Amino acid sequence: MRVTAEQIAIISAVIDESNITIETLRDDVLDHLCCAVEIEMARGKDFETALREAVEELSPDGLNEIQHETVFLLNSTKIIHMKKVMYGIGLLSAMAFVLGWGFGLLHLPGATQLSVYGFSSFAFIFLPLLAIDHFKTNIRRTLSDKLKFILGFASGILVGLSGVFKVMHLQGTVALLVAGILLCVFGFFPFLFFTMYKKSIT
Repeated sequence: MRVTAEQIAIISAVIDESNITIETLRDDVLDHLCCAVEIEMARGKDFETALREAVEELSPDGLNEIQHETVFLLNSTKIIHMKKVMYGIGLLSAMAFVLGWGFGLLHLPGATQLSVYGFSSFAFIFLPLLAIDHFKTNIRRTLSDKLKFILGFASGILVGLSGVFKVMHLQGTVALLVAGILLCVFGFFPFLFFTMYKKSIT
């Protein structure tokens, strides 16, 4: 059940009563509350009840707390330092992996080492840091959003590992590749396009 334009205006007014001044954060909160209210109304609850429960679930201490936490996370020196390290590792590991792949095509020495070390750093250092950053800096997402991220993360790891196994001539390459593809096709893609569809009709 979709929320009406009038109900969206009511939700927007509730957000305006808080001290949320970051426009992008306000839009995220509005989008989240609209989706949550739609889900609860589809279960038979009236709009007022659905909205009240959605707000309480999103931020039990009030919507103002969301901006306080967001500002803290975005401006924390430790968080900024972690982001620099995280993206630096991501850049270097991605460069190493692609260079290793290129070296392999040209039959140059060091291809295997670059590919393995590059992918390992990307998969087991950069991606976990990215996941932590994602869940800390984003407001509470719906279950479909969380599953989309987790399934995409897992399928990418499996497909990447299959490439490393292939380069190192290890057993299990086909199993990893098939598992990664199946997880991507039947897990990640459905959640990805479902969330895109939900946002397009909100």
